[in-house]
Amino acid sequence: MRIETDRLLLRAWRDDDLDALAAMNSDPEVMRYILDGATLDRAESARRLQRYQRAWAEQGIGLFAVEADGRLAGWAGFAVPEFLPEVLPAIEIGWRFARDTWGRGYATEAAAAALRWGFDERGLDRVVSIRHPDNVRSERVMTKIGLTHEFDTVIPGHDRPAAIHAIDRATFRKATTSSSAGR
Repeated sequence: MRIETDRLLLRAWRDDDLDALAAMNSDPEVMRYILDGATLDRAESARRLQRYQRAWAEQGIGLFAVEADGRLAGWAGFAVPEFLPEVLPAIEIGWRFARDTWGRGYATEAAAAALRWGFDERGLDRVVSIRHPDNVRSERVMTKIGLTHEFDTVIPGHDRPAAIHAIDRATFRKATTSSSAGR
């Protein structure tokens, strides 16, 4: 499993991704809007890395490791948002990038590539994305890749507000066909 964009490589996770993943997950600014905002230590990052690898092996879908300039810059891809039963059954698209890569459009580029793969290669019908209402960077990514705001809620057990965005395959195909025709 491998997707190449103009600047990024979306690929399977490797054990040697742990150092970069742990560094990203330990950054309070990166984790600010994730659930309760807690950072993750190296041991938890190692468990997450194993879970990411297992998801691909067991479900054939998951989070892609994203490389930029030959190094792990973050991740983008799919998960079941079990932390928010209100939206289930659903597949969520999400992303997380190291702070030193912010502002370069990597999240948008990676998420768009993953979304296209999910609809075209895995036949997903609908995808949601969940963000903290104050996370305007993620809101911009969601808008750029075609998701629209559906409703607001609160994440159980964390008492954190969440904005739910979504897109279905037909809307995605119509948007990509329209943008291709305009070139």
